[in-house]
Amino acid sequence: MSTPPIARSATRHRTARVAGLDIFYREAGPDDTPVVVLLHGFPSSSHMYRNLIPALADRYRVIAPDLPGFGLSAMPSPEAFAYGFASFAAVVDELLAGLGASRYTLYVMDYGAPVGFRLALAHPERVTALIVQNGNAYEAGMGDFWTSTRALWADNSEANRNAMRPFLTIDGTRFQYVTGVKEIDRIDPAAWVHDQFFLDRPGSKEIQLDIIFDYRTNVALYPEFHRYFREFQPPALILWGVDDPIFLPEGAQAFLHDLPHAELHRFDTGHFALEDKADDMVPLIRRFLEKNLQGRAAGRPPAKEDDGTAYPAG
Repeated sequence: MSTPPIARSATRHRTARVAGLDIFYREAGPDDTPVVVLLHGFPSSSHMYRNLIPALADRYRVIAPDLPGFGLSAMPSPEAFAYGFASFAAVVDELLAGLGASRYTLYVMDYGAPVGFRLALAHPERVTALIVQNGNAYEAGMGDFWTSTRALWADNSEANRNAMRPFLTIDGTRFQYVTGVKEIDRIDPAAWVHDQFFLDRPGSKEIQLDIIFDYRTNVALYPEFHRYFREFQPPALILWGVDDPIFLPEGAQAFLHDLPHAELHRFDTGHFALEDKADDMVPLIRRFLEKNLQGRAAGRPPAKEDDGTAYPAG
């Protein structure tokens, strides 16, 4: 007997005014279903979820924002906005509140992981489940790749910033997409070209170097992330491309120390595992969500008076 096709919901491309910034986000799915929030990695944007969103939107309300300085969200000057992960988490928190998402599953990848885990620290009661895809929270996941970054963390000098600049070129972006991938022709080159377009905007690279420098604050929070995992035991699905040179598979295994009931699935690919392993990952994601979100109400808060804040539909 053949499996019936998934009924897909059209993705909407919208912008909301959040903390004085125009924040772009993709949204799909019925308003009265559980919310799944997709938080992107570096140097990408919600574009990295362009195929996952319609694969989930038949049963879930899916929200995927672009962080400030990424994709189609505003890129204010560093003087006007404090680029860093605390600020990113605050922006996402305000966006979700404005969209009426009071409870949500977090899908986190790369930079999206510390953003999501900071949200979980602030609002543990709101997080219904975690899906972690090559999103690190353990020193065990950080190998030799991080040597130049650690030098920058120790000394934010021009010399150390310059040492990081090759990573911000088209070669560095392509490296993230294809390293560890066995069938490179499954990776759409438009993905890294899209990311590089935004990286190459005037002023963007300095902003990205500021963000890389701020990443050290996430490592300092690792013990707090672990405490959250141990104390609240959110249902967790860990999906990992094991040939990722940026976040090692030991980082995936480490989650099980604090989340012993988590599901862990390893894939023979690299950092952006969704690009070539979505056919394998999507059924696992859907099964996990169905198992853990059955009977959950949609993530909307009780009705309240309009405070005048506008969250336009684009």
